[in-house]
Amino acid sequence: MLNLHSRRDFLRVGGLCVGGLTLADLLRLKAQGAVDSSRSNKAIIFVYLFGGPSHVDTYDMKPDAPAEYRGEFRPTRTNVPGFDFCELMPLQATIADKLALVRNMAFNPNFHDPVELFSGFRKPTEAGVAMRPDFGSVVSRLRQRRRDDLPAYVALDEIVGQTFRNGPAYLGLAHKAFIVRGNLDNFSLNRNIRLDRLQERTTLLREFDAMSRDLETVRGDLASMDHFSAQALDMVTSPRVREAFDVSQEPLQLRERYGSAEALRLLQARRLVEAGVPVVTLTFGNQERDCIVGMTANSWDTHTGNFNCLRTLLPRLDRAVHTLITDLHERGLDQDVLVYVGGEMGRTPRVGQGTGNGASPDGRDHWPRAGFGLFAGGGLRMGQVIGRTDRHGSASVGVPYRPQNMLATIYRTLGLDPATTLPDYAGRPTFLLDDQRPISELL
Repeated sequence: MLNLHSRRDFLRVGGLCVGGLTLADLLRLKAQGAVDSSRSNKAIIFVYLFGGPSHVDTYDMKPDAPAEYRGEFRPTRTNVPGFDFCELMPLQATIADKLALVRNMAFNPNFHDPVELFSGFRKPTEAGVAMRPDFGSVVSRLRQRRRDDLPAYVALDEIVGQTFRNGPAYLGLAHKAFIVRGNLDNFSLNRNIRLDRLQERTTLLREFDAMSRDLETVRGDLASMDHFSAQALDMVTSPRVREAFDVSQEPLQLRERYGSAEALRLLQARRLVEAGVPVVTLTFGNQERDCIVGMTANSWDTHTGNFNCLRTLLPRLDRAVHTLITDLHERGLDQDVLVYVGGEMGRTPRVGQGTGNGASPDGRDHWPRAGFGLFAGGGLRMGQVIGRTDRHGSASVGVPYRPQNMLATIYRTLGLDPATTLPDYAGRPTFLLDDQRPISELL
């Protein structure tokens, strides 16, 4: 028997604290977000390679460069001429016609700046400079969802949902990522709690909230707690919501195709976008920690042991990406779901080259001047390589594309105009992006 003496006790019923917000909090905080009509029901799965993988050892190899640049791996041919990449990714080589690779990406010269990748802007370093919202929060603000009982923006781990990120910034907590933590068995109503008893406890919640409603109104993010608590109750008791998150609903054979437990989150992402969530983000490569060496904070930050680490990571990534793209095509979702795979920078073209952050003789340091972005689906033009870098992979030949161009492409795919303005903290109209040009070759 539970003693419910506070709002906190109520919200813990059934283990509701699945994400950064409880379900009731999530619904409550969405009150003030005006939603515009959308011209698209498309969705995106954003696979973030946290730490910045080596571009010259993955998708932009330089086999004719000297050994200290080309490294230990050789390229493999794909089913698209000129679209070669690392021999450790043979599965993706069979579906290159379903992929589009941007080889001339460049990034701001910061020490790991995923903020730029997710918002298009650097993390503010000056007092008074406003943070810019993550693209998922923008989509939550502007897109009308097909399903009201699911969040508009889901982050399948804290790195893509909170750590090193701006979050919703001036858009408000109503558009914060719904962060999934822990075992999804908690995303359900406790079997020992009868629905009628839980309904009775909503009365206690209303009485408790009545005492603090004025304070909450001053904070500007609350409307009707009764309404949102009722919606939270509906979500917890709805099998449709739980099923959207639950990969165990998929056939065992398909789950085995994805591979590791980390890769199953890509399957979970597919289920969520299929159910109506427009933005799902996740990291890949930081869950399997057998590659962490030296000073690294995650598996793609290969200052030391670059090649040994990639020998472990790349086959996992290859299998996961190949299975996700194939799965989307088999289900007829490839035109409606855009997949993006990439990190916040590349790595030094010369093995052992230090740029101020350290690199052992078998490692590669940070290199924001060059990197890649991999796209699939979404109705974009696939089967092509866009842009190129010089013979060593040091910099783009010609004007590079940057994260703002990547995000402009994503916004357009999702039916949003990159030239849209939203009011900042001071109420001033602020463009989503300063550089609103998409990657034209993809359109």
